[in-house]
Amino acid sequence: MPTISLRVSVPICSLRKPYAREFLETETVPPPSTVYGFLLSLVGEESRQRYIGTQLAIAVFQHPSVSQVLRTSWRTKSREVGPGIGNNKIPNYQEVLTGLIFGVQLKQGEPLAERIQTIFAKDAGGSRFAHLKRYGGLSFGESRDLVDTVDYLPTDDGSCRWLTHNPEGVLALPVWVDHVGSKGTRWEQFELHKGRWNDSLSEEHWMTIQPRETL
Repeated sequence: MPTISLRVSVPICSLRKPYAREFLETETVPPPSTVYGFLLSLVGEESRQRYIGTQLAIAVFQHPSVSQVLRTSWRTKSREVGPGIGNNKIPNYQEVLTGLIFGVQLKQGEPLAERIQTIFAKDAGGSRFAHLKRYGGLSFGESRDLVDTVDYLPTDDGSCRWLTHNPEGVLALPVWVDHVGSKGTRWEQFELHKGRWNDSLSEEHWMTIQPRETL
């Protein structure tokens, strides 16, 4: 099946686990919900609802290293002072990833895939991004964590680990995140399988971006 593919390099990032509190743990594999949000940012789309139903396949080329940092987190403890002042800040340990390189494939012909294809297409002068309208830095995970490179249609057939569906898999990752409470967050079980970037993808490789209530 023809696909649109990207290879993404992120020098440092944190993919915070939704229920992490005092110790801010990170996922070590890019969650589908985070990859979808990254793709929306890439094309300059502000509405998460725009491309519901998009199907993604995700691979990890380089497994990142995990380290810990001490950072200041904001909280609402006192309404008498402003955000991040006095009791409204607290030190927390946070896990961060370094050296994450992952790939994502979308089925050719899907609306989001076509939009990605459009922004990378060259214009009459041989320049790309003539049709791209977006603002701010391109991040992955937290807004401070900037992406280094995005390779469009990478041609190498390097080894990788594919994120695949498995009801008994050890990786519980969000496919859709409900940012107002957690009732609508959709989780799925996954595992990583060794393979190559140009492998033929089966049904287990594809995940559909949908809120929980639409299933």
